[in-house]
Order: sequence, then C-alpha cells, then structure tokens
Amino acid sequence: MEFEVSLRKKINDFTLDIEWQLDNVMAVLFGLSGAGKSMTLQLIAGLMKPDNGQIMLNKTVYFDSLTGINLPPQNRHLGYVFQTLALFPHMTVLQNILYGAPNLQKKEKMNIANEMMDKFKLNGLKDRYPDQISGGQKQRVAFARALIRQPQALMLDEPFSALDRPLRLEMRRFLIDVRDKFNIPILFVTHDFEEAASISEKIIVYEHGKIAQIGSPIDVKNNPANQYVSELLS
Repeated sequence: MEFEVSLRKKINDFTLDIEWQLDNVMAVLFGLSGAGKSMTLQLIAGLMKPDNGQIMLNKTVYFDSLTGINLPPQNRHLGYVFQTLALFPHMTVLQNILYGAPNLQKKEKMNIANEMMDKFKLNGLKDRYPDQISGGQKQRVAFARALIRQPQALMLDEPFSALDRPLRLEMRRFLIDVRDKFNIPILFVTHDFEEAASISEKIIVYEHGKIAQIGSPIDVKNNPANQYVSELLS
C-alpha cells in the first residue's frame, strides 16, 4: 500500500505545510509538542479539513483540494487510537469494541469482535467495564476497536504516553505484533526518540509545521539533517 500526503493548513499563527510518501511500513511522526504531528493525523482522518493539498491511500483519494473530493471520516477506512484512548466508561469491553463497527451486520460484527478479543487476549474481559481492567488491557481494547473495521491504515496519537516504563515496553512489543498480524501502514505520533527508534521502520521528523527529515531510525540518529534535528536527539 502507498500512503501519499501533501497538506497545508493554517490555524491562527501556526501553518502546517508538509509532504511525504510511505509504503506499507510502521512510520513515526516525531517532534516536539506543537510541531503538527497530531494535526496531521486529524487531517488524514477527516476530523479537520486542509486548506489545500491531497491525501491518497492505496490509490483511493480521501481529499483533493483541486477536485473538491473530501471523504467523510466514516468513509476513509482508517483506525484511530487517541492519546486518551477514549473508551466509553458506561460500556463493557465488548460494547466498546463493537462501537468501532457501526455499519456491519450484527452477526458479522460479533464474529469479528470475537476474533479481535481472541487476537488481543481479551476473551475473559468482555463483560467488564474500563474501570475494571488494567492500563495495558485498556490499550488492547482501544486497538481492537480501531481495527474491527479492518481499516486500510492505523493511526496512533501517543497512545502509550500515560503508561509507566515497563508497560510502555510491553505495549511496544504488542504494537510490533499488531503490525505483523494486520500488515497495514501504521502512523505513530511520539516525541520520544527511544520509542520512535524501537518500533519504526521510518521516522518523519517535524519542525514547526514542516518536515525536517525523513529516514530510518539509524539514518536520522547518525546523520541528522540540521541542528534542530540534532538537538532533538540529544
């Protein structure tokens, strides 16, 4: 799959002006807070509208300012895990997962939900509520909900930031397993280079709304493109 993004969006005094292309890889959007990483995910997902540009995944155009194409979020076939996870406290684990696939028939939805719970080791938790499960289990529920629609790509906005270090390490291994099982592009936002280097095949470094560097973790670490990138890694 090919992911092609060319976007411009101005909000108040901040302007995001980026362009990148990815194949079927795990890529990290890396940089300081406020650099435009999360905004990029929101624009790709259709939660915000770019001023101009194009978003295309696997030859499907999600947005094109020249032709006026702007698919609604529900038609973009993307999985999204927010920093807060956004689990519904009044819903059980199973209900939270099912919420991710509102348009599927009930039988098909249940079959896929059961498959997700099996893949993510949630079988014994389906009737529990979010406040009755651990932080790592909540992460797995959020991933299962994002993937139940079998999306074309998965986008993760600092999903591990609230976890302690041992659990973060566990969830990094879990994420690599997800990548292997689902074989779809994954975009992961973080400002932690250690985390970025441990999970990604490609790093896109953001600098004040622009792209400072794109490369493998080793390339970025050993050959920073400019002083800004070098200081980010120090």
